[in-house]
Parts: sequence; structure tokens; C-alpha cells
Amino acid sequence: MGRQTVALIVGGLLLGAHAPSVDARVVNLVVEKRRPLASGKAFGNTGPYERLEGTAQFEVDPRDPLNAVIVNIDKAPRNGRGMVEFSAPFVILKPVDTNKGNQKILYGINNRGNAIELPFQTLPAKGNNAPPDEHDGLFFRLGYTFVDAGWAGDITTTDTRLGANLPVAMLNGQPIVAPIRIEYIGTGHTLPLKGNALFRSYEAADTNPAHSTLTVREGIGGARRAVPRDAWAFGKCEKGRESLVPSHTDLCVFDGFQPGLVYELTYPARSPWVMGLGYAVTRDLASFLRSSTADDAGNPNPIAANASFVGIRRVYGLGISSTGMYMREFLYLGFNEDEGHRKVFDAVRIFIPGTHRLFMNVEFSDPNVYSRQDDHHDFLSHSASPLTYAVTTDPITGIHDGILKRPATDPLVFHVDTANEFWQMNASLNVHDGRGAPVPIPDNVRLYFVSSHSHVGAAGVGAMPTAANQCTYPMNGALSYHALLRALIVAIDDWADRGLAPPPNRYPTIAAGTLVTRTDAEAIFPRIPGVRFPTTLNELYAYDFGPELRPVGGRVRPAPPTKGERYESRVPKPDADGLDLGGVRTLDIAAPVGTNTGWNFWAPGPRQRDLCGLNGSFFRFARTKADRERAGDPRPSLEERYRDHAGFVAAVEKAARTLVADRFLLEEDAKTLIATANASDVLK
Repeated sequence: MGRQTVALIVGGLLLGAHAPSVDARVVNLVVEKRRPLASGKAFGNTGPYERLEGTAQFEVDPRDPLNAVIVNIDKAPRNGRGMVEFSAPFVILKPVDTNKGNQKILYGINNRGNAIELPFQTLPAKGNNAPPDEHDGLFFRLGYTFVDAGWAGDITTTDTRLGANLPVAMLNGQPIVAPIRIEYIGTGHTLPLKGNALFRSYEAADTNPAHSTLTVREGIGGARRAVPRDAWAFGKCEKGRESLVPSHTDLCVFDGFQPGLVYELTYPARSPWVMGLGYAVTRDLASFLRSSTADDAGNPNPIAANASFVGIRRVYGLGISSTGMYMREFLYLGFNEDEGHRKVFDAVRIFIPGTHRLFMNVEFSDPNVYSRQDDHHDFLSHSASPLTYAVTTDPITGIHDGILKRPATDPLVFHVDTANEFWQMNASLNVHDGRGAPVPIPDNVRLYFVSSHSHVGAAGVGAMPTAANQCTYPMNGALSYHALLRALIVAIDDWADRGLAPPPNRYPTIAAGTLVTRTDAEAIFPRIPGVRFPTTLNELYAYDFGPELRPVGGRVRPAPPTKGERYESRVPKPDADGLDLGGVRTLDIAAPVGTNTGWNFWAPGPRQRDLCGLNGSFFRFARTKADRERAGDPRPSLEERYRDHAGFVAAVEKAARTLVADRFLLEEDAKTLIATANASDVLK
């Protein structure tokens, strides 16, 4: 199909209005490709879908108070109208006949450029990067239009990854130069300065190693030792010193990066993107698609019902992991209010961020990294006040603030965490403060906990994983929370569109006795032969990153932060099987064939004391009572629990009925998962 250009202007328009606005935000939208989705397959009564791909061009007024929060926007280049320009690629999946849709948008914020929202909510699971053509069609059958757009300025757009073209901040017409700190755990001789080839690096303003510092240590808690300046260089050296090709964007260690060791480089970087504009991409594209029928030339909004009426009734924002952190920061910084002072998202589903915020709104931002116990432990993306949705006073810092503080434009919120976020991302601080006192949950927020899941899921119905890969114990990441996420989309739509109250909070708390200290959890966890319990979690401290950093963003001192008072962090209480209490138990936890946890350890080596990233563990139950007694396993065997295969399937059916009644499982998905249990080899 030929190139179709649609110039789009948004600002201060009522739904369905058609008039140019001086508050232009999306100023040009080019639909570059249009093709049938899934080879023209019809999805229920909605019919066939099509995929639109193109580029949206934006401009914002740096003097507008809604934009003034963006760090360095005052240093961005301006056009002849005094506006700051930027652009981003987008993807829209829409009904061919827009009027057959449900007039609602699911806006899925991509994760590091990858559109993972639809794959994460496909049943059976097809992997994080499955194309939408392979989506099972639930949301298309329901009639949603799906939207995604690039937002991160350090991602190079490809056929499968969406970045954004953001301006570079300048000071008095010259590039900004400042020291920044990067952490690496790598192999080989060469890494990009960013640490990952999928991202664009900040160039080194000075490539003399004498003006930078490289250190190495064993494990996150190890002492930093300086790497001699003649042992490394800025450049590529795939075979060591003799193969060095100098560059401004690569780091070479002549003897090679030693596996498992943690390297840290502080160097003078130049030319930071105005990364906070990545929040404006989402705000302004969602607002345009919701509110404007056409641009000043009369070219139509591609998802409008007709030339005089948009027809979009609801817009829901979705974020997973890093983009869950993005969404928390998006709300905190006020980006759910558009330039016309309208609400952007009616509701948002924020998945697996713990209490982290992305902290993209800083000079020399690196939105790819986040803090874990075993990685970037003391970097900025670590949780920092405010932690809670409600406005509260942090007893550690004294900061009185909250993520939701704009009643006129705050959305309804579903916040969902797994067990891993309690170990790695301080999730317990969603419900208590740094000294253990309870904090309120606003009426427009629901907190849900997916019991015994790692960041990437649990074992799956009837599954018994055995692969440990880089970890000590078998890993349990089968994305088994997909069915729950599907049910929650239906529930959040019922809440926002029909006023039907969603399921009540299902999240562990100190008051209920389901949130305990690590020591108490260790005392309760069953003594499974050959299994050790974690001795640490990702502790949060009141870190001081320097005087130029404020809760809304700013600039970060390059040295490791000063560590202040420690926050109290807790973990879910386990039961006698080692399964978490206080949350939603998906079918693989409600009818278990082993113990799933939200933690694991790195394999033996320099990092073996550290938690193994986002991975959890699986410890299978013995088949018979005699087997478990021989092994010294205190957990009842499969035969003691279920007797036979039919008994296991019956347990899955019973748990499924409960989840459907509680609105945490759709009826059609219950049938799929029961069939999975029936097809398993449990007790066959």
C-alpha cells in the first residue's frame, strides 16, 4: 500500500471535536505500512484486524507547567515556534471495521522496545516475543484496539523494537559533558559502554583512561579494586591488546572480562538525550487517538469512528516489569494529564515493578537498568521516596509525597507483583513504611500478589522443570500468570466502564500475618533436602545520590551513593509446603506438584551467595510416601495429596472453580488449564 500521511494536531479539544489547536502535541502522523493481521482471520463478532505502522511527530511547549518537570527540556533545541520536537514509531492493531470494535484502547508500553504485552497475555503461552499474529485473539474478540509506540531515546528502532528520536540537550550551544557510572558483568574482551549492544551508548567525551576509573569486585558486596589504567582502553579489542580499535562507545579489557566479577566504569560522557520526553510520547499519542478526529488539514485519526466522531470511550495503559516502573513514574510526574487537562488513561495495569520507579527523568538516564540484590544494587532505579500510591510521610527521609496525588486525573490502578518483587524490588513497601507501620491503599488502587511466582512465572499446571541454567536450582519461569492477567483486563474494564467493583486487594500484610521478616520466613520454610534458604534480599537504604537529584528527577552524582538508614523490607510468609500465603494462587500453586519460590541462587562461583536475578526455584514433591521418607522430605508426596492422576485433575478443577468465582480466572481459560492438567503425566 502507498505511503499515507496524516497530520495530527491535539490540544484542548472535546471528544469528537474538529478544530486546530495552538496547543499542538502530535503534529504529524505518518502511516507507512498497513497489512492484514493474522492473514485476515476474523476474530469473533469484531471481524478481521489490520496492523498499522508509522511514525508520530510531536512538539511540546517547554514553558507549559505540565512539561516543565522534564529534566533538561529548557536545554533542548527549539523550532521557529519555540517548541521542542521529537518523534517515535508506533504500531496500531485495530478492527478493519472500526465500528465493530468496543471503542476502547489497550495501550501497551513496550519493554526495552519489545512489544511483550500481547504475548504475556496469550494462552497457552508462546513466549515473550511471539508476534501478534500468533496471539490467541482474546482481546481482539473483545474488540480492543491495541497501541504501542517507542519511548526510549537510547534504543535503535528495528523491525521488532521501537525506540524514539529524542533531542539532545545542549548548554550554550555546546554538548553537555558529565561523569556517569556504568556497571558490567560480562565475558570476552569488549562491551559497548552501555553494557548491551541493543542500546545506544553515551559517547566518551575523553578517551584517556587516566581521566576515568574502572574497578572490579567479587559479587555485589565485594570491595572495589582499581583495574590498572594500562589494562583497559576505550575501544574494541576482540582478541586483546593487539587488536585494539579505539572508539568513543566501547570498553576493552585487554585480558578479558572475568566471568562472574562485577566491573564498574566512571567516565566523562557527552550529549544526553532529553529522556523524560519519553513520557510525553505516551501521553500525547494516547490523548490524540482518544480525542481528535483529524488534524488541521482534515486528515483523519486512523482509529476514529468517522470524520466527525472519534468514538473512543476508554483507554487503558499496560506496563510490565521495567514498563511497570515506567507507569508508576508516568503517574507520579503527572503525565496522566494531557495538555487540555484531561485524563489520559482511565485505568492502568501495572505488573511486577515492586516499589521501583524507572527514574528515566534524569540527565544521562539509562532506563534499561534497575536495581536488584545481584545487579546494579546501589543505582538510581532502586526504590526511592515516594514508594506508595497514597500520599504519606516517609519516616526515613521525611518526604511527604505519593504517586497518586491528582484526583481529577489519577486513573484506576491494578498493581500486581510476584514473590520475586518482594525479594528483589522491595514490594512489601507498597503496604508498610520503612519502619514497618502500615500505609493506606487508596480506594482507586487494587494490589494483587501472585503467590510463589518468580518474575517470569511459576512452573505451570502439572509441570516439573529440571533446568537450572545459570542458577543453582531448577528454574520455574513458565509465565503461568498469563491466565490471571487476562482475567484482570476484564476486571479492570468492568471497573472503569461499568462501575463494577473489582476483586478486593489480595496482597500480604503485616497485620494479616502474611508478611514476615526474612528470618521468620526461613524458620517456617520446610527443610527440603539439599535446599538452602536465602540469607539476603535486595535491602533498601536511604541513598544520597547528590544535591541535584530530587524525587521528580535531576542529575546524579557519579560516585556510588552515600548509604543512609535502612528500610525494613519483608517477604511473604510460606506455608508448610514453602508456598506463599496472602496472595492469588494460580492453578499450579493451588494444586501443586512441587514448591515454587520467587528466589534462586547463582550457580557455584564468585556470585553463588547472590540471588539469581529474576528467577525462582522449583522443588518437586516425591511421588510416594516411601520416596519422601527415604529422602527426608517433610512435604507430603503426590500420592498422599492426590492418590492418582484423576485426583490431581479433580484438585485442579476445584481450584479453577474458586478462581473463576473470585474473578481471577476466565471460564474459557479454566477449561484450557484443566485440559492441560488432564494431559499431564502427574501420577500416570
